[in-house]
Amino acid sequence: MISALNQLVDLVEKHLAEEFDVHELARELGTTEYHLRRMFSSLAGMPLSEYARRRRMTVAAADVVRGEDDLLSIAVRHGYGSTEAFGRAFRAVHGSGPSDVRRDGGPLRTQPQLRFRLTVEGSIPMETRLVDRPVFRLVGHAARVPLIHQGINPHIQQHITALPQEEHLRLKALGDTEPAGLLQVSDDLDPDGAEGSELTYLHGVAVSRDTPIPDDLDAIEVPAGMWAVFRTAGPHPQALQTTWAATATEWFPSNPWRLRPGPSMVAVLERADDFSTATCELWLPVEPA
Repeated sequence: MISALNQLVDLVEKHLAEEFDVHELARELGTTEYHLRRMFSSLAGMPLSEYARRRRMTVAAADVVRGEDDLLSIAVRHGYGSTEAFGRAFRAVHGSGPSDVRRDGGPLRTQPQLRFRLTVEGSIPMETRLVDRPVFRLVGHAARVPLIHQGINPHIQQHITALPQEEHLRLKALGDTEPAGLLQVSDDLDPDGAEGSELTYLHGVAVSRDTPIPDDLDAIEVPAGMWAVFRTAGPHPQALQTTWAATATEWFPSNPWRLRPGPSMVAVLERADDFSTATCELWLPVEPA
């Protein structure tokens, strides 16, 4: 995976002014575009598209400062059809427009070329199990919410607290298969994992494929497949978020599995009354790498 990510960085560098084919590179490397993008965003801390934009504007800034060509020529050279579109992208990265930077020489925000390297980590074993599940369904109350990587997501919190207590009890009684209990489900996640991008969040339970579903509940069909299940314990949600990040930095690079499209699920096994600490299981859909 480290080698694959570095080849992805090289692909971006070769095609800074044009579209690059991540799907074809993933096929050549024997993996999937979905997994490659998810691993890149997890390890780089930014989506692949954002990294490419920053690198493109870093290289373009040198042309702007040199002043040898007009701004339209520079815009076209770097893949933009107008100075307006180029200016918006330039300002989004550098905080100043091309004309201002040409006049003042800055300020500029440089994005160095990324290189991924293997470091010695993983001194604390990750408690993991692999589960082969038949087709099942996730049912409950769904909402579209923005992705937030750190801390409590207030949109999800608001969605859950709006449900009356009797509704939580009804959902618990409806669940009849693993993972057990009330679940925090994230689906339709952007493979780049961009902060602020929307996902479908479902507060609900898992049921077998033949279980009748009440008309007032949302449902997600989950195909048969393998799941990697990670047990976490400690401050909530920090322990869970740390483990989620460690799946990319430690578990996937060390194991012959890759992410496949599908919902991720969090089952809360135990928790403090104020939810300051919790023991959870993080379920991620996987397939052989």
